[in-house]
Amino acid sequence: MNRRVVTVFGGSGFIGRQVVRRFAKAGWIVRAAMRDPIDGAFLKTMGEPGQVTPIRVDISDKSAVRAAVDGVDCVVNMVGILFEKGKRSFDAIHRQGAETIAQAARDAGAASLVHMSALGADKTSASAYARSKAQGEEAVLAAFPTATITRPSVVFGADDDFFNRFAQLARVSPILPVFTADGFKPTHSENGFALDLFGSGGPTFQPVYVGDVADAIFRAATDPAAAGKIYELGGPRRYTMKEIMEKVRQDTGLCRLLLPLPFAFAKIQAAFLQFLPTPPLTPDQVLLMRVDNVVRGGKPGLAELGVTPTACEAIVPSYLGRFAPTS
Repeated sequence: MNRRVVTVFGGSGFIGRQVVRRFAKAGWIVRAAMRDPIDGAFLKTMGEPGQVTPIRVDISDKSAVRAAVDGVDCVVNMVGILFEKGKRSFDAIHRQGAETIAQAARDAGAASLVHMSALGADKTSASAYARSKAQGEEAVLAAFPTATITRPSVVFGADDDFFNRFAQLARVSPILPVFTADGFKPTHSENGFALDLFGSGGPTFQPVYVGDVADAIFRAATDPAAAGKIYELGGPRRYTMKEIMEKVRQDTGLCRLLLPLPFAFAKIQAAFLQFLPTPPLTPDQVLLMRVDNVVRGGKPGLAELGVTPTACEAIVPSYLGRFAPTS
């Protein structure tokens, strides 16, 4: 009996490696496509000898993409960027690259294609990131109408770039920022006037566990009922930015001041930080934060894929503890 074959683009990434693990465990032959297969050599240990093969693929190279999906049963596209740098623009990666992969999957006769987008994908968004994600979805479905689209919220896990980033900031800074659009407003009560510094607590997130996202993608790839559907993937509860920072404080044991800041200040910060090699904040990300990153409803989610969402409280303390003070 021939074993099924899958190509996972972005297979060495934070989420991609978990997806590779799911397919390998289920007995699939896995081609893990990435820009640097040497960095992805660790993926080989996720299966039997020869079961998982890291391969070099630049998704802007159509011939390389076609070769990567030749003869496969399934294609998964996990490639995405959070900031633009040189030729790696949002349009080049999220729209053009996604279209190239979808067209190649169609021409190769793949039975299924799963494309990872993001919550907030919107052609009318002020954010170029969100617009490019929506345009990528359109391009994928135009080329491969039965493709499954997954839209995760911010993803957490031991190697994430969300809780870890704030914890790293807490390690070196006495303050943690909370960007707010409705803070610094006077309020009146029976005790007199006061100043509401944080307002509603800043933008809202619905963090989803990386293992749950990987499970959802694997099930979407292998369940014919998922074909052509868009899934919104969010965790079991929503958190304001203020609540996220409070959680970082609690789980790291670092006593830091929460400082409310208007979005205008975030915009000024981002104008300078965007020029760092790996910018912690860009002007486009500030625009993105002005819209809550939560499941809107009306579309299927983790439950419809048979996945029970994992709470942050069950996972995050286990890895933020390494930031705790040593004395």
